[in-house]
Amino acid sequence: MKKTVKICVILTALWMISGISTAYAGENSQRVILGGQPFGVKFYNDGVMVVELEDYFDGARYVCPAKEGGLQVNDVIKKVNGTAIHTNEELQTASAGCGGKAIQLLIERSGKELYKEVKPKKNTAGSYLLGAWVRDSCAGIGTMTYYDKEHDYFAALGHGICDNDTGALMPLGSAEIVGANISSVTKSSAGKAGSLNGYFTDKTLGKLTDNTGNGIFGTIEEQTEMDGQEVEIADVDEIRVGKAQLLTSVDGDTPRCYEMEITSIRNRNPQNNENFVIKITDERLFAECGGIVQGMSGSPIVQNNKLVGAVTHVLLNNTQEGYGVAAQFMVDSRNS
Repeated sequence: MKKTVKICVILTALWMISGISTAYAGENSQRVILGGQPFGVKFYNDGVMVVELEDYFDGARYVCPAKEGGLQVNDVIKKVNGTAIHTNEELQTASAGCGGKAIQLLIERSGKELYKEVKPKKNTAGSYLLGAWVRDSCAGIGTMTYYDKEHDYFAALGHGICDNDTGALMPLGSAEIVGANISSVTKSSAGKAGSLNGYFTDKTLGKLTDNTGNGIFGTIEEQTEMDGQEVEIADVDEIRVGKAQLLTSVDGDTPRCYEMEITSIRNRNPQNNENFVIKITDERLFAECGGIVQGMSGSPIVQNNKLVGAVTHVLLNNTQEGYGVAAQFMVDSRNS
């Protein structure tokens, strides 16, 4: 079995998710503190996720025991022979020590638990392998969207933490949120998204409790103070085509306000994090970043003094433009 401990970048998503538009209406008077600050996350899976199946030569032919045993990419392996596993090393040890016997795996696939029997086979070096690349953790930098003081939770990213190779939502085991500082910017250009480059600080901000398609959510440590303007969250049907403001940090950890526009309403689908199209109009941000860059995911969008949403994606053919998720859908994802 090959082992990988790849670092998954938790930044502006670049994959496209389409959905059927549905009507949404409701009244909302929830007030929150605006974010815009960068943060770091250290994310550990609930089990290990299969990110690739690969054949190898056993001396006579090419084999892939994992594939032969019915494993698929995005399966999450949670137990081996009845024992819970949490790391790549634990799975590797179980495979290497099988003595040629089949091992029983408890996996989660599409929200359902299944049992699979896989018989590791030796490679030409005499090691028993599964033929599966797996991942147990990731780390990266993103942007806070808001803090709800009344209900004591934060919201960030505007999309979920997904596997960097497969795009699947990663199963949350545990995750720590820490402070971050932006030290430089790699500018976006046509066909290529840039990035906010930074480093983690030693300040623990809180814990992650939910990883959803419309954002991540968690609790704040008691000693952590969340400063910022308090605003109301807009209902979805209050979002309008027109001028808006973006709060984000491109240097250090202090958010700044930039001008932008909402150019079209794409859908009102609560299962979709591409609800409206945005365009950066502020020359300062364009000069500093070349448009939207990786790391801005979660940057709050304000219109008419209300929080209407957060940045989620950049359009590679025009990095001044991207998508935003409705703030109300972030709230609903956390509450569902």
